[in-house]
Amino acid sequence: MTEIPIPFLDANDDLTPFPRPENAMTEPNGLLMAGANLKPERLILAYRQGIFPWYSEGEPILWWSPDPRCIIWPEQIKVRRSLQKTIKKQQFTVSHNAAFGRVIENCGVPRQGSDGTWITADMTEAYCELARRGVAESIEVWSDDELVGGLYGVVVGRVFVGESMFSKKSDASKIALVTLATCGRFDLIDCQLPTEHLLNMGAVCISRTEYLSALKTLSR
Repeated sequence: MTEIPIPFLDANDDLTPFPRPENAMTEPNGLLMAGANLKPERLILAYRQGIFPWYSEGEPILWWSPDPRCIIWPEQIKVRRSLQKTIKKQQFTVSHNAAFGRVIENCGVPRQGSDGTWITADMTEAYCELARRGVAESIEVWSDDELVGGLYGVVVGRVFVGESMFSKKSDASKIALVTLATCGRFDLIDCQLPTEHLLNMGAVCISRTEYLSALKTLSR
């Protein structure tokens, strides 16, 4: 069995710092460290350094800092004509931090064609604790009284690090993202990894060096 050339910390280790993001592996892209825990202090430290956890049930906690990094400059969000029409119809209402637990619960539902979810019970509890501390936030999209879309993430100064989104009705998650981009609170939305959906809405990929520089400036 080939050993993974990254640090592996004990679950009770609260003292050992993260390696420098520049030391992350190129394959798999961005893998930096394994182990440790999801305590609020550890998570907050990770996000301030451009690092995030991502792992599946049964695996150790894996910490990542990929290169390149997918981000959205809020002023460059793309709202296509069909989405503009949906927004103008006002068939949805939007709230902020009104149902964080329900948003992460819906994000954790396995997608069609997927074997499972990376949003484990431990991850859910960890981010709900961050929300209770005002570090994690959510945006909810409602149709009447039904929660039909939303997103959640971690706030680092004027950076919003998006973790996941979900949609039960067409355009619901897009409306959540547009709401986030136009709220005026953030200068950078970190999408972590690119998807076709995000790229179509204006996301771009920048180098890890550029991302870390922006994070350092905007987290002050």
